[in-house]
Amino acid sequence: MDKKINVVKNVLDANDAIAAENRRLLENAGALLINILSAPGSGKTTLMEKTFPALTERGLTSAMVVGDLQTSRDAERIGATGADVIQINTEGGCHLSATQVATALQQMDLAGLAFLFIENVGNMVCPAGFDLGEHHRVAMLSTPEGQDKVAKYNTLFLSADLVVLNKMDLADVLGFDKSQVYEDLSKVNTRAKVIEISAATEEGIDQWIDWLLALQSAK
Repeated sequence: MDKKINVVKNVLDANDAIAAENRRLLENAGALLINILSAPGSGKTTLMEKTFPALTERGLTSAMVVGDLQTSRDAERIGATGADVIQINTEGGCHLSATQVATALQQMDLAGLAFLFIENVGNMVCPAGFDLGEHHRVAMLSTPEGQDKVAKYNTLFLSADLVVLNKMDLADVLGFDKSQVYEDLSKVNTRAKVIEISAATEEGIDQWIDWLLALQSAK
């Protein structure tokens, strides 16, 4: 039993060491790393499709690393915005690792970059345990997933700096009780800011952009 515990600890320690190097590399370049975690289909890619043009309009250059088990479909969507993007296919792995991100960073021009976003593999459990070198962690929850997910998958939310409630335009139709989300968050993470958006209709997107701009100003 001790040997198994030691093996797990060694894996996490090695990941954290590389994550720290990723963080230093980006800090030296003047860029902030934002790690976005959620279930599949929550709307991460749609949000980022709206984010890159908004940041470009404000003179901020950003790039993205996309994690998926297979295909480059999300990366292609992001690339269509004009942003630099690198696809990582995990071939069955349920999360990105700091080593995979480090390899992606070696292929990127970080000069002049304001933000590097990571769209982590869609999963509400595995990605939460792995530091990738991010400066800020965003947890996204969409209304079709139900209001009970903060309580059921609290590890996703307890380390978040921001919680994004997406697809709020569907909340009434789906009977989504956002008060339950806020109540559960009060028991899990009182530090995180919460914003309510609809990435598809762009409702609340300004709040997301303002949050990002505030991070840049405070850097």
